[in-house]
Formats: sequence, C-alpha cells, structure tokens
Amino acid sequence: MIAERHQHHVPAALAGCLLLLVAGCATPRGTGDLGLVVERVAGRVQVVNTSQPRSLATIAGLGDLSHASLVYSRDARYAYVFGRDGGLTKVDLLCRRIDKRVLQAGNAIGGAISQDGKLIAVSNYTPGGVKVFDAATLELLADIPAVYANVQHSKVVGLVDAPGNRFVFSLYDAGEIWIADLRDPKQPAVLKFTNVGKQPYDGTVTPDGRYYIAGLFGEDGLALLDLWQPEQGVRRVLQGYGRGEQPLPVYKMPHMDYWALAGDRAYAPAVGRHEVLVIDQRSWKEVGRVTVAGQPVFVIARPDGRHVWVNFAPPHNDTVQVIDTLTGKIVQTLTPGKAVLHMEFTPRGEHVWISVRDDNRVDVYDTGTFAKIATLPAQNPSGIFFTPRAQRIGQ
Repeated sequence: MIAERHQHHVPAALAGCLLLLVAGCATPRGTGDLGLVVERVAGRVQVVNTSQPRSLATIAGLGDLSHASLVYSRDARYAYVFGRDGGLTKVDLLCRRIDKRVLQAGNAIGGAISQDGKLIAVSNYTPGGVKVFDAATLELLADIPAVYANVQHSKVVGLVDAPGNRFVFSLYDAGEIWIADLRDPKQPAVLKFTNVGKQPYDGTVTPDGRYYIAGLFGEDGLALLDLWQPEQGVRRVLQGYGRGEQPLPVYKMPHMDYWALAGDRAYAPAVGRHEVLVIDQRSWKEVGRVTVAGQPVFVIARPDGRHVWVNFAPPHNDTVQVIDTLTGKIVQTLTPGKAVLHMEFTPRGEHVWISVRDDNRVDVYDTGTFAKIATLPAQNPSGIFFTPRAQRIGQ
C-alpha cells in the first residue's frame, strides 16, 4: 500500500514568523512580560521584555505616532496602535512585524477593544466620530459620526470599552457623552447624553466597568455616568473645585485614562493647578488635595495602591513625585531628565518604566527603593504599554 503524500502550502508571512520563533528561542514564549515603547518621531515601536529589562526588536512604518496609544488583543499577541495621522496598525509582537495597517481618518486620538476582543474602535478628531473595525481583518464594520446640533461635527475624546460590547466616549465640542452598543456591529445603538459640561477633554472608566468619568476643560468639575444605571443620566461632581482661585495657564492637558484608583479613593489631576485631587469613590466627593511640584499630567497608582506616581507639564516636566496614599504626603521626588512623558508599572508593581523623551531613553526604577536599575536607549520615547493591559477593562 502506498501512502498518499500531501503538500501543505504555508503562507510566506506565516513561514517567516515560524522561522523567527524557532530561531529566536529554544521553546515558544508567552507574551505576558512583553510590551511596546512608542518612538513617536521615528514612527516606530520597540518590543521590550519587562522580566529582564531590555529591547527585543524595533518595528518601523507606523506613521505619525505623536500622542499615539494602543490596546492589546485578548491573547496579548497583537497590539493595535492608534496614530495621530489616522493610522490603525496591527502589530504582531511575536513575529515582530506589522500584520495589517489602514489609514482610517485624517486625525485620530486613541481607541479601544471590545469586551469580546473582536472589535476595535477608533476615536477621531477629523472627521469627528468613531469608526469600528474587525479586530482580525481591520475591515470597517461601523461608522458613527459625531454630529451635534444636526450639522456640526465634534472631536471625539475619552473613548473606552465597557461591558456588554459597548464603547463610551465624549464629544469635546458638543459637551456630550455617548454610549455605543456594538452587540450588532452592523447596527450600532447609540445612547446620547447632552449638556454634560463644557469641553469634556478626556475620559476614563473604573476598573469594574461601572463608572465613566469625563474631565471638563471649560469648567471646574467632572462628569460622571453610572453605566449600570445609565437611565439616571450624567451628574456633575467636584463642581467648582477651584472656586475663588486664579487658574494658571494650562501647558499640557492632563490625562484621565491614567487616573490612580487606590482602595476606596481616586487621585485625579486638577486642571491648571499644582494639585492632585483626592476623591472618595463611594460619594464622588473631594476629601483632600495634595500639593505637588507642577501641573499634573499622569497620576497613576502602583498596582498595590500604596503609592501614586505623578509627572508634570512644562516647565516641571523633568520631575516625578510619589504620594504615599496612607499619609497623603510626598515621599519621593525624582528628576529623571528632560521631558518625562509616560510611566508604566510592571504587572505586580516592583518596577516602573519612565520615558524621558528629550534625553532619548527609557529609565527603569525599583519602586521600593526608588533606585534606577536600568536604562534603555530609545528615540524620543513617549507611550509605554505592557501586555497585562489586555485583561483590563478600559485599557
């Protein structure tokens, strides 16, 4: 008896990936300790290893990465990178190459991945709106124009994912918050909330997916939406937190998507002020303030919640401060270098990676001793994103 011989044709891209995996390691590796560092000017990303702080590869050809952000697929193999030029790029971390790329708008400002991992949503400035793509193919599935007052287009900001395959986002020019239900991607159902406050500039969602919070640039305060009970509408919280005080010029917009949530308290940047606001998450009322070195940009909590790390807008953007959440006091001030942009903790918080853009490097600090333990060269680095984000709501 003669056995039949079958020829299996392996696509060239897959064959190249398999060769890379075989050549690069004796056994297949996971992705849990990988991440990407954005090199904004060069239009590329570095694949990094967080277990042994080092760069593994550089992937170029991602376009304009100023203000770029990204999300990960559920298996953390792929990153979806949102470029300022409207580019949406799917990056393969294991093969260390671009898998797919589309130019979907003229000016984009971030995105999110759906709860089931099948949809990628992108928020756009030009034209204003949200576009939703198939995560596997990057095929356009839905286009949601941010039209208000029947004719005008608004910039869209603060786009996050929420349970139930929903996306929540803010309309900066319109002063609105929308919930888009994408359980049927071909027919998205949109729930709109108007008059939420002046110029919502960014948004975040609590780790349990319950509350969406939008920061307001045109007035002091925040807009809060309970996603478990959206019928209750949007309510204002922390209204007038700067009442009676002269606001300072805002040199860089703070970021809401990196709010520090520690225990039953939230730590948020005060717009145009040298303060971090301390908020009770049960009542959403201010319970304290921490005076800091400058205008806060990122306020992020170490995974155990004991410390909150803060960086700042110019002219104090060479500084990082650490707040002890037990005492509310500054316990450490670091000066890593020129133009500190982003910070990212390793999954269990033993290290923090800090991008120092104008010194062309990423520094790694021990969060217990505050000692610098490693430096990685990078060209004008900005965003740092580690793969454990794949398992978190809103990241």
